[in-house]
Amino acid sequence: MTITAQGQSSQPASLAVRRARGFTLVEIMVVMVIIGITLGLVSLNAIPNPQKNLQDEARRIALLLQLARDEAIVRNRLVAFEAEQDRYRFLVRNENSWVPLSQDDMLRERPYKNPPITMTLDPPTAGAVGFGGAPGPLRITFGREPVDKPFVLTMATGDDAVTIRADGIGHFIVE
Repeated sequence: MTITAQGQSSQPASLAVRRARGFTLVEIMVVMVIIGITLGLVSLNAIPNPQKNLQDEARRIALLLQLARDEAIVRNRLVAFEAEQDRYRFLVRNENSWVPLSQDDMLRERPYKNPPITMTLDPPTAGAVGFGGAPGPLRITFGREPVDKPFVLTMATGDDAVTIRADGIGHFIVE
């Protein structure tokens, strides 16, 4: 391209007209396909999946159960996991009572992300009795010994269920 003395380029007129037209149909279609794929992926991730949410909650609880078991051994005191339909917490046994671990950032009381959640324990423990003789919350107690009794904790909400298997030597597996 050369520039003349008047400052105008000596490009052919048809090339300058072609550049001024805008986007081609192919370019617009490519952009529309990219936008469509992006919106599709975003909408799939935005739809809540109750089974996945329950599995995530079970993984979190399995890790916290492992931490509570380790805390019982390190502290040389009983540590318990206590679960209700809308929340769970960890307790430590003092000389004569159970005290919530409210100052511990990891083992503090937490609500479930999608309550209510029903929990069952196999083998069942002796049922704790709450106020008015009503059945109390589910409780799993970890002792000072490194070997505990194996158990299966089943978490369910609606038609979805997830199990946490404890082998008694510190491994917690979510199935």
